[in-house]
Amino acid sequence: MTERRGRVICDLTISADGYSAGLDQTEERPFGADGGDGWGNKLHAWMFETPEENRAEVARLGAAKAFIMGRNMFGPVRGAWDREWNGWWGDDPPFHAPVFVLTHHAREPQPMDGGTTYHFVTDGIESALAQAQAVPGDGEIAVQGGATTINQYLAAGLIDELRLHIVPLTLGAGTRLFEGVPPLKLEQVTSRAASLVTHVTYRVLS
Repeated sequence: MTERRGRVICDLTISADGYSAGLDQTEERPFGADGGDGWGNKLHAWMFETPEENRAEVARLGAAKAFIMGRNMFGPVRGAWDREWNGWWGDDPPFHAPVFVLTHHAREPQPMDGGTTYHFVTDGIESALAQAQAVPGDGEIAVQGGATTINQYLAAGLIDELRLHIVPLTLGAGTRLFEGVPPLKLEQVTSRAASLVTHVTYRVLS
C-alpha cells in the first residue's frame, strides 16, 4: 500500500457468518432482521451489556480524527433530501470530529453539538478519503460503515487495518463484510475473546 496521511482503519461488529446487518432494513428497524429488536441490540450487546470487559475497544471507536460513512449509516432518507434528517445519532453524535457522508445528493454541511460536523460528499470514496485526510492532526481515518461502504474501500485497496468484533450469532443473510471484495492478504495483529464478542485486528497487506 502507498503511504497516506493518517492510517485508514475500520471498526465493525459482525455476526459469526460475517453480516453487519440483516435483511429488510427499514426506518423502524435500521439493522433489519438482526436477531433482535432491529436496532442491533444483539449484535452490539458487547458494548452495552458488558462495557467493562470491552472498555479499550469501545474507547477506540471514537478516537479517529475524521470519520467516513455511507448514506444508510447516516440515516434512512433516500434520494433527494426531501425532509430534515440530521442522522441516526441524535443532536450530540458520538464522533466529535468531522464526518464525511457518501451520497449522490448534495447538501450543505451540518454542524451538530459536541464538535461533530457532517460533510456530504457526492464525488466518491476517494474524494471522501482525501477530505478526511485533509483534517488537521495526525490521527486515524475511520471508515465507520456500513459494510457496503467498507467493502468499497477494501476493493479499492484503501484500508490499512480491519478491527472486527465478531459476535456469537448467525444471521444467514443481509449486508455482509467482504461481499464483492477481491481476495485479500491479511496479517493478524491481535485477538482477544470476551464473553459476548471476539475482537480481532487484521493489517491489510494487499
